[in-house]
Amino acid sequence: MRARTPFDSVSTNLAKLWFEQVAFPLACRRAGADVAFVPYWGSALWRPCPVVVTVHDLIPVLLPPYRGGVLQRGYAWLVARSARLASAVLTDSEASRRDIVDHLRIPPERVHAVHLAIAACEPGVLAPDNLDRVRARYGLPHEPFLLYLGGFDVRKNILRTLEAYSRVVARCTDAGEQPPALVIAGKLPAADTPFTPDPRPAVQRLGLADHVRFTGWVAEEDKPALYALATGAVFLSEYEGFGLPVLEAMACEAAAQ
Repeated sequence: MRARTPFDSVSTNLAKLWFEQVAFPLACRRAGADVAFVPYWGSALWRPCPVVVTVHDLIPVLLPPYRGGVLQRGYAWLVARSARLASAVLTDSEASRRDIVDHLRIPPERVHAVHLAIAACEPGVLAPDNLDRVRARYGLPHEPFLLYLGGFDVRKNILRTLEAYSRVVARCTDAGEQPPALVIAGKLPAADTPFTPDPRPAVQRLGLADHVRFTGWVAEEDKPALYALATGAVFLSEYEGFGLPVLEAMACEAAAQ
């Protein structure tokens, strides 16, 4: 198989831009569409019919590490401008709605928060034999543990999470109590960079090697069991459009009761 080159990425991005700005509106005109729904904020500047666009969050606009280079910033400017032309804007939360109104300067009556939902936690997923299987598969402790399942890019705040957890460990130790373990789930970064910090060096630096466990990649069907087995879920993200892991943890807790 031929290795991908930077030209492949440019070609893919140009094809995406062509679809959003030319092919999609042409298809709407040919179909005689009364309204076009775009489940992403990359809508066209030219629109043959009213457009409803989805803006999940303003991460590329508000967070400097996510703005990228000149091309990425140019694309963010383009889609922000196209969102201002939409007949209606859908977003995931009231927090994102406020950001869109404030930073994209879209009239508030055109921006609507439609909260996200998750699939129900199936009872069979939380059956004792399945919980035992998941515990063994990922090497989860039998003692109480906290679960982090939130990704590793910089806004997810994993390094500060570890610093806060180190204080919990210190306080428990000073009180003569056993601190809960911290289970960090998910595929770890391929490289330790400012954008994707690897938590393992911080674990060593903070003296937490005996308290933190890494599961590696977790199958989607096993996530409800991880939440159910945990004493608590940790989610200290600096910015989210919605924050689905919190809702997932709450749903699994409710199903386990």
